[in-house]
Amino acid sequence: MGKIAFVFPGQGAQYTGMAKEICERYPKAMEIVKAASDALGIDMEEMLFRGTDEELRITENTQPAILTASAACLQPVIESGIEADFTAGLSLGEYTAHVYSGTFSFTDAVKLVRKRGKFMQEAVPQGVGSMTAILGMDREEVLNVCALAKSYGIVEPVNFNCPGQIVIAGEVKAVEKAAEIALEKGAKRAVPLSVSAPFHSSMMAPAGEKLKAELEYINLRKMRIPVIANVNGEIVPSESQVKDTLVHQVYSPVLWEDSVRNMIAKGVDTFVEIGPGKVLSGFIKKVDRNVTALNVEDISSLEQTLKVLKG
Repeated sequence: MGKIAFVFPGQGAQYTGMAKEICERYPKAMEIVKAASDALGIDMEEMLFRGTDEELRITENTQPAILTASAACLQPVIESGIEADFTAGLSLGEYTAHVYSGTFSFTDAVKLVRKRGKFMQEAVPQGVGSMTAILGMDREEVLNVCALAKSYGIVEPVNFNCPGQIVIAGEVKAVEKAAEIALEKGAKRAVPLSVSAPFHSSMMAPAGEKLKAELEYINLRKMRIPVIANVNGEIVPSESQVKDTLVHQVYSPVLWEDSVRNMIAKGVDTFVEIGPGKVLSGFIKKVDRNVTALNVEDISSLEQTLKVLKG
């Protein structure tokens, strides 16, 4: 086995009951959930295990909920003694990667992402912006489509997930027009995403400014594990760059495919997705089907993953 990367999911991966099995079996995982409740003054156990889809879809709930569920699922992996060589996360998941790396405490992170969710929601009034996944087009084609639709308003590629899957975001009319042009020019599908704002577009700049002010209060520690940043797909070079990359990340495209390729180039052949869902595993296999993609979200996936990793 080559090198291992732990990767963490972002918004959209949430579901009722996430991390429940692991929390019932592992006291340290349950401690994470309690720590989130104490830090935020909300009943995180109720939200994770019994929250409605509607509740979990509200961005300022979604972000701390996914971070908490992922950090809880990480506990038994840490207890098993397995360490990653690299870590990364999709959008919000980058914060979980920093918690794993030790850059900041879980308590600081969970408070921060709740505010991040709030800032992102406030940056653009509901109904003004949208996001759509364009399937079956490459980067150049999607950039071209956005350029052709820009007379209708802001529209930009914001998530380069894997070959043939690029998400665009911006003002509703412009996104709809770009999707229409994409289909005319040979895209397989254009799938509108059920999100409440145009995440990672330039329209999120006000959220970046507010986040920057909040990050001033966070104490950073030394990264134990190299973290790959969404904004450029490269290792964050030092603690002094962490805040900058997280601020820019809010209103910059997520270069997930680049991040995965970079980790593979650095010798990673095993990716472990830790937290709800298997979205990242799907993207990773589309980048390179020869790598191993494992996941940890419940007891059976945990046992299966530990069996593979411990050989």
